[in-house]
Parts: sequence; C-alpha cells; structure tokens
Amino acid sequence: MRLSIVIGALAATSAASPGVVHPRGYEYGYGDKWKKLPLVDSKKLQKSIKSSALLKGAEKLQEIAYNTPERNRLMGSQGHNDTVKFLKKTLESLDGYYKVELQPFSSLVQLNGTYALAIDGETTESGAMEYSPSGNISAPLVVVSNLGCEASDYPSDVSGNIALISRGSCDFGLKSALAGTAGAAGAIIYNNLPGVIEGTLGVPPRPEGDYVPTLGISQEEGTALVEQISGGASVSATLNIATILETYYTNNVIATSKHGNANTTLMLGAHTDSVAAGPGINDDGSGTIGILEVAKKLSKYKVKNAVRFGFWSGEEEGLLGSTYYVENLDAAGLANVRAYLNFDMIASPNYVHAIYDGDGSAFNETGPAGSAEIEHFFESFFEKNGENSTATAFDGRSDYLAFIENGIPAGGTFTGAEELKTEEEEEMFGGTAGEALDPNYHSAGDTVENLNMDAFVLHTKAIAASVAKYAVSFDSLPPKDLAKRGVAAMLGRSRVRRGGKKARKTYL
Repeated sequence: MRLSIVIGALAATSAASPGVVHPRGYEYGYGDKWKKLPLVDSKKLQKSIKSSALLKGAEKLQEIAYNTPERNRLMGSQGHNDTVKFLKKTLESLDGYYKVELQPFSSLVQLNGTYALAIDGETTESGAMEYSPSGNISAPLVVVSNLGCEASDYPSDVSGNIALISRGSCDFGLKSALAGTAGAAGAIIYNNLPGVIEGTLGVPPRPEGDYVPTLGISQEEGTALVEQISGGASVSATLNIATILETYYTNNVIATSKHGNANTTLMLGAHTDSVAAGPGINDDGSGTIGILEVAKKLSKYKVKNAVRFGFWSGEEEGLLGSTYYVENLDAAGLANVRAYLNFDMIASPNYVHAIYDGDGSAFNETGPAGSAEIEHFFESFFEKNGENSTATAFDGRSDYLAFIENGIPAGGTFTGAEELKTEEEEEMFGGTAGEALDPNYHSAGDTVENLNMDAFVLHTKAIAASVAKYAVSFDSLPPKDLAKRGVAAMLGRSRVRRGGKKARKTYL
C-alpha cells in the first residue's frame, strides 16, 4: 500500500512548519553566537559520549513510563506525552542552539484486545492481528487460492464464511480487506514458516475495503486444515475477538540547528513511542537517547551544514510520524535534506553491529544514490574501532522509509530485534547463538536493566562520528541531483507500506 493511502488515516491538528533554516541562522534569532564556537571535531564529539549520560537518559524514559498506570510510552498516551515534554525541554535548554518545534498529528491506536480461536469446537493456539475489528463468528472455513493477494483468489463460496489464507507476498491487511470485499465473515492467516504468526493489519482505512475479524495460526495447523478441506472435509471455526480502537493525538519533536547551510541539511531520527506491552527502553528509547545526547554535545560546536533531529511519534503504529513529516515538506524542504540517518534499537542485549544495506550488496535492496557511501562510512567506523559489522536489509520497515521513497539517501545502525543470533554472528559479536538479539523485544522486559551498554555507547559514538562528518561536508556523497530525485519519487520505489518495526516479524 502506498504511503499516501495509509497516511489518509492521519488527521493534522495544526501542522507545524518543518522549518527552513537561513544559512546564517539569523531567521531564528541566533545571531553571531555560532561564530564563537569551534568547528565540530569528530574525535572530540565521540569522546564526549559517556555511558553514564546514556544510562541516565534511559532511566528518565523508564521513569516517565513507570509514572503512568500503563507503564508504557504508547503513542498519544500520558507516558508518550511526557516523553515529548522531556525532549522539548531538554532541547530548548541548550542556549538557543536549536529551533525546537512540535508537529502535531493524530491516528487510530489499538489500546488492547482479546482473542480466541476454536476449530471444530476445540481451542486452537492463535496469534492476534492488531487493528482487527471485533467479532464473534462461527462459520465453515474456505481455502483461498494462491496467497490471497488478488481479488480473484477468493472463491464465491467464501461469502458468509471464514477465509483460510496463506501468509506471503502481500501484507496481512490486504488479505483481510480482500476477504471482506469477497463477503467473508472473517479470516485466518496461516504461517509459511514454523510457528504461530501474530502481527498487524495496519492502521485503517484502506482503499480495498474494511477489515474482517482476523487471526493468525501456525504453518502446521494451516497446512493440515488445507489438506482436510481439499480432501472434501467440512471444517468450521469460531473466532472471538474484542478490540478497542481510539484516536490518539501526538507530536513529533523537530530540532534544527540555527546555523549551518539549510540547503544541505543533515537529518537524524529515532522514534519516541513504545508498544503497549512495555516502556520501550531499547525500542527505541536507545535511539531516542542516543541522538538526544549527540544533539546536546553538538551544541558546543558550529557546523557548516544545518543539522536537524527528528524525534518521531507513531513508529510502532506504522511509521506514522516520520511519514507525516516528509509528506508535509514542500519541494524545497525535501531538496534541502541532503541525507537522513535512522537509529532504531542500538542497545540490544544479544547485539549485532548492523548497518543498513545502502549499496544492496547483501539484500539486493539499495537506497537512493548516496546510501551506499553512508553504509561504507559506518563500516569504516566499526572497523576503526576494532569491531565487526554486518548488513541489515534496507526493506523500508523503519522511519527511513518516507525519506528513501522521496529520493533522499539514508543509512544508520541497528543492534537487532526478535531475530535469532546465528552461529556466525556469535563468532563475530559474541553473545549467544540461537537466542533473540533482543529477547525483550515488544515486551515488559524492555527496560534499562536489559540494555547492553557497550553496544549503546559504541553506536552513539557512531552517531556522533556521522554527525561530525556530514555536518561539515557532504563531499563524499554523490552530487545533489534534483532531477534524479524527482524520477525516484515518481517511480515510487514500489515498496509495500508496513506497520512499524514489528513488521520485521509480522507484517508480510
């Protein structure tokens, strides 16, 4: 699904201007203060990053979450609103170095839900599909052809019954919507890998139609059901789902240096919201505090290129804040963003040092021109620090997506989510093979106590190094070519819209 379609679910409340910085900063009243500062120095900026400061910042986010009954920082919740206040106050305290703006928007959020599934009267293990509508449905199962990604895959006898659909190729939300358009009363999606799937349908509405009550099941259960039904058996299912959806109002926090050339702006981002299950201190409290700490230390230096920090809301609900920001930039604002760097989970307990695969050499999914050079910069950083690195897919499942879809080169680092560490990765990075890179991913255990501080410090120093480099010069990147950017945007970089980082496991 295209970005413009999904963001139709958002309602602007009073969009703040993304802000165009005068090359000298006078527009923001900073005057000549910047002239008295030394030019940013990479070694000094990296050296200023301290474990104690990062830990203190992480503890503050956890305190904010735990001061609410929900103990989370879900988009639009009190925990998240207090996170926004903390960020704004901190950034505004830096002697006027940044113009700090709140950018408000709103979206549907699923607050909670219960679900159950029975097959022929026997309770069956199932996984929730976020944003599924509520329903208590009992009906025969009807097998959907192929992967359920086309309207023609749904037979006429699915009407009034429950569609049984294989995972794969297209997102869960499309399958549910097409099932509804075909008249199905509900849908069950079975995994194409071992184990039960759970995921998100994505924030409604979508143009294909309304969702129907939807759950996920295991590959083993699904293929057995297909075999029974194909053999002539009649199998019935009961779906019992209750969900609560509400419109939540929220803010991005945007901080732009008041000096530096606005025509060549470096932008960095991390998301400030958590899932409902926990405080989100690695996901993405680590990225939030990492870029905040660099922003604080950068305020002691002058820069040649403007530097802008984006603290995004609504990532966990489908990359909402970053997408809203980009869609509300005018053509000049887009052209002025010379590069975007994303930092989402940089302190995973069983970490890897992963870098977005900008040149496509690992996953055959390149970023816009300049992304390869950004990847190589981070590779060189880890090598210089005596550390191995690996690639992570540039698959559009974090807040860089809207930027690369508009032709802006991007990159960044990542230490891992629910993926299991391989034996090769254990050799390269230590830790434990066969265990998740972050066993506390999207859970109540995503706390300060479970951060890996060595990874946290190193990746924050990588942020500092990248800021020091690109705040001074973009000469290592290909020349800015607006015509090529326009072509990239028109081609649409035909990725499917995905539901936040949870999608690494669950959206397709």
